[in-house]
Amino acid sequence: MSTFFDASTAATPVVIATRESRLALWQAEHVRALLEARGHRVTLLGMTTLGDQILDRSLSKVGGKGLFVKELEVALEQGRADIAVHSLKDVPMELPEGFALACVMEREDPRDAWVSPQYASLADLPEGAVVGTSSLRRTVLLRALRPDLRIEPLRGNLDTRLRKLDEGQYAGIVLAAAGLKRLELGARIRHIFEPTEMLPAAGQGALGIEIRADRADLAAALAPLAHTDTWRCVAAERAVSRAMGGSCSMPLAAFATLAADGSVRLNAAWGDPAGPATLVTAQASAPAADVAAAAALGEQVAAQLRAQGAR
Repeated sequence: MSTFFDASTAATPVVIATRESRLALWQAEHVRALLEARGHRVTLLGMTTLGDQILDRSLSKVGGKGLFVKELEVALEQGRADIAVHSLKDVPMELPEGFALACVMEREDPRDAWVSPQYASLADLPEGAVVGTSSLRRTVLLRALRPDLRIEPLRGNLDTRLRKLDEGQYAGIVLAAAGLKRLELGARIRHIFEPTEMLPAAGQGALGIEIRADRADLAAALAPLAHTDTWRCVAAERAVSRAMGGSCSMPLAAFATLAADGSVRLNAAWGDPAGPATLVTAQASAPAADVAAAAALGEQVAAQLRAQGAR
């Protein structure tokens, strides 16, 4: 069993459960550095998740992005680890009983990036060109922008996806800008999609730290790492997805920003992967001073989507 954290004892160890991909390890190392700067002794517990192992099928067909989280939660439950660091867009909207999202950190670039060795932008692609993504969200957004393209599955970690692109399997691929920038691969980006072009996924670019719900000691230790403004925005975004059914693998985009007066502005889009290349969109803003108010805004936007036929 891992040692319980005592805020008064700087040397108490904290074990971070993490996937072993290069990006996941960067994220865990980032959190480790921040905790060590505050006097904690931190080690990593590297793990391979089911989501890392199943690469021949899309996530939407094998259980969703929660497959990247489950093994880490088992390590927390068994006491082999104290915290788990996740890309927030991979975290299911409803955590299992006994677990809590203790911290949402300041967001990196939330936008999507176009990566291609030959074509500077999506508009430059010839008709029928092959674009790689396994995200249903990106699929419906790409179809709305260029219904003539062939959207083909693309699985694997970031380095694997780039290798497949370089081998010529795709004319271009769409990736999260945050991951490329964190791994100092920003030079691969040919174009950044503004949210008006391609609306990001709920929580994209943000890191979330999960703990067992009974670990108030860890919640207190992680509090200095939290970024309140990011947490409010992603709470609104995740509430849209939760209200629409809770799956990380649905064809849904949700992105919130803060206005100068502190209010939250939320945009969402939904598309039918098997239907016409059109999107259902909704937006709203409200003076959401806390996470609960931001989540209420998300529920309001989800109701707008459902009223227009989203499911």
